[in-house]
Amino acid sequence: MSRTAKTHLESLNDGREVYINGERITNHVQHPAFKNSVLSAAKMYDFLHEPQNVDHLTFRSPKTGEAVSKMWQLPTTYAELVDRRKALEAWSELSCGFFGRSPDHVASALCGMYMGMPLFERHGKERGAALSAYYEYARDNDLYLTYVIVNPQADRSKSAAEQAEEFLVAGVVDEDHEGITIKGAKMLGTGCPMANEVMVAAIQPLKQGDEKYSFTAMVPLNAKGVKLLSRKSYEQNAVSKFDNPLSSSFDENDAVLYFDEVKVPWERVFVHNDVRMASAQWHEIPTHCYQNYQCQVRLVVKMRFLLGLTRKIAETNGVIGFPAVREALGQMAAEVSMVEGMLEAMEASGKHYGPYYVPSAERLYASNVLTQQLYPNFVQRMRELAGGGLIMLPSSVSDMLNSETASYIRQTQISPATDSLGRVKLFKLAWDAIGSEFGSRHVQYEMFYSGANMVTRAHAYRTYDWDKSLSLVDKFMSSYDLDSPKSNTGYIAKAA
Repeated sequence: MSRTAKTHLESLNDGREVYINGERITNHVQHPAFKNSVLSAAKMYDFLHEPQNVDHLTFRSPKTGEAVSKMWQLPTTYAELVDRRKALEAWSELSCGFFGRSPDHVASALCGMYMGMPLFERHGKERGAALSAYYEYARDNDLYLTYVIVNPQADRSKSAAEQAEEFLVAGVVDEDHEGITIKGAKMLGTGCPMANEVMVAAIQPLKQGDEKYSFTAMVPLNAKGVKLLSRKSYEQNAVSKFDNPLSSSFDENDAVLYFDEVKVPWERVFVHNDVRMASAQWHEIPTHCYQNYQCQVRLVVKMRFLLGLTRKIAETNGVIGFPAVREALGQMAAEVSMVEGMLEAMEASGKHYGPYYVPSAERLYASNVLTQQLYPNFVQRMRELAGGGLIMLPSSVSDMLNSETASYIRQTQISPATDSLGRVKLFKLAWDAIGSEFGSRHVQYEMFYSGANMVTRAHAYRTYDWDKSLSLVDKFMSSYDLDSPKSNTGYIAKAA
């Protein structure tokens, strides 16, 4: 197993074009907008190397025999799927679930594509070969991958080809015997500062006339012409680790990616010039299900963390014994348990897709729909239980270090469960989780990472076993007619 925190950081110092606050960053790995979060992500690889974790979090590459992360594992049984989930949970716990685009997310998408290899081979033998070779390359090098699969919002009433500018959306502007050349933008490049390569694809529906936008390709983030346009860095604006314990370390950042005539060799192209295939790669094979299953694994960890945080707030405020507080905590605990149960149900209700064992899409999309609604309500309950304590905090850690202000803090930040330092530390953490710009961004992320509500509900509609429900209705309706007696003994007999 070759990738460590050190080697991963070295791989990121690759000359990529990163822009923030009106300037190009020459070494983003050491820049205050990114360095702590990049280091946090890199340390995930060292975690794999710890002796107690090697057997639990890695498996042997069938090609090299070297240990690689279980994010690349292709489970063939229920037990293997559960074992892989436990490994992903352990990784997610390193960021308390706040790394939404950790390495295992797009790795899971690539695994799902590989499981659907026959689909790609029908699309073209060369495209299938490209996918197969790239999966093995990414697996054996434990690459950190991200993706940009959403178009700039622009005029959402129009397709990619109908936008005011021809290459507003990234599309193929040229191709030759070496590969394709892409030009235009894609958005939500979450995790680009800490990733090695980016998958450029289209998950939004395309139609006839959008062929030039219907491609899927893997692009190194330092490829000539790739420009990362970063949003505001919450890490850079964090006051200190004490004041912003989450945003100072786990701001994976988001970016718009602009491709200024970027050349991509054919061996990195999985889908080309086929609007039907651009959709099929997500939904006719396990890709979309497998990647969103990883999201649910991460969300479980995050919600457990927030639930524990809320319980500590109640204890710190001395209200844990209040019936209304216990009722609220009980509701939150039930919601976390529900998400845990849904995750277990995805596994238990899973099925074989060829030789592979994959989670139940029906259970997954049900969980997607419910958790999109649940997360903002969950955060609202946290706010209600925390009250004004989230606001009335020292301005910064400097207040704690100044002897004069520290003495007043000791007198005013009182708790039956901890000292003033413990109270301030807890509430600073809670504010960063749910009240800061970082926390607000996470509410938005959890509401939309898997798609707009109408999209996830459509997936739930599409995958639900309607025959089972309809048959119950038909069976009952067939038990009576215009001349049926009032007695229901006939139906009972039929049912028996």
